Amino acid sequence: MMMNGEAVLENVRRYRTVASLYRQTAAFRPHQRDSLLAQAAEWEGRAVAELEAYFLARQAPLQAPANMNHHAPSSAPSRWHMAA
Repeated sequence: MMMNGEAVLENVRRYRTVASLYRQTAAFRPHQRDSLLAQAAEWEGRAVAELEAYFLARQAPLQAPANMNHHAPSSAPSRWHMAA
């Protein structure tokens, strides 16, 4: 599924906003600081994962035609014959 670049950037912006709120809250709640900073790191990780997935999906169609042109020679044994 190809995602729209603007939608991806909007998701990343939202994830990083949530992470920022967790960091700000951690500054004012020292007893909960560790768990709040862990939550912030989780949301930052989601933002990075979203960007990585988008760029990997954009690169995949560029690499697919080269892989699709590869055909095994007709004399090569099939996978099922090799397993037997």
